[in-house]
Amino acid sequence: MTELPVLYSFRRCPYAMRARLAVAVSGVAVELREVLLRDKAPAFLETSPSGTVPCLKVEDHVIDESLDVMTWALQKSDPEGWLNMPELGHELIAEADGPFKAALDHTKYHTRYPELDPEESRATAMAFLSKLDQQIGDKLWLFGDAPSLADMAILPFVRQFAFINKPRFDADAGSNLSRWLEAFIASDRFAAIMPKLPMWREGDASLRFERAIAVANP
Repeated sequence: MTELPVLYSFRRCPYAMRARLAVAVSGVAVELREVLLRDKAPAFLETSPSGTVPCLKVEDHVIDESLDVMTWALQKSDPEGWLNMPELGHELIAEADGPFKAALDHTKYHTRYPELDPEESRATAMAFLSKLDQQIGDKLWLFGDAPSLADMAILPFVRQFAFINKPRFDADAGSNLSRWLEAFIASDRFAAIMPKLPMWREGDASLRFERAIAVANP
């Protein structure tokens, strides 16, 4: 029997969330290993050059970036057409992964950056979210009535920012953005990639991705 690709993940990490979203929608089978980031297993560290999640091992090849994991899965199977998006989608992902993520970190972990004003960082993040609000408009998703790679690559980070201070976010966010985020959080798709799984230890059997969901939600 051919060994399945191994996906190292951590439930709450937004990078790992978006990788799991793409793997789940693609239907590609992987073995899921939930790792403890404060006590990383040697096998994980031997696999991941950066020691970060997600990390996908496909035979002798390692994919160590979340967007690359998403693309790998969707290039194998893209039943909902996530890859069919305009160039603006790639530009929004780049902005989300760059300036927005930096502003998110400077807001959420402001004590680590005493030289920065967390309110200025929050304003920078909100400026990007305002751009998303305008892009969504009266549509369900960024580019229409179906999700794209950009939606699913960006939403886990918008969720993370929102829950820094959810009441304040709800008061300040545009109505389109709020509707977009809440629909994602309440979706069966999000619930399906967020089961609480036991941490993987070396010697443990890995969980096939579909079976991992079933184990968490019997």
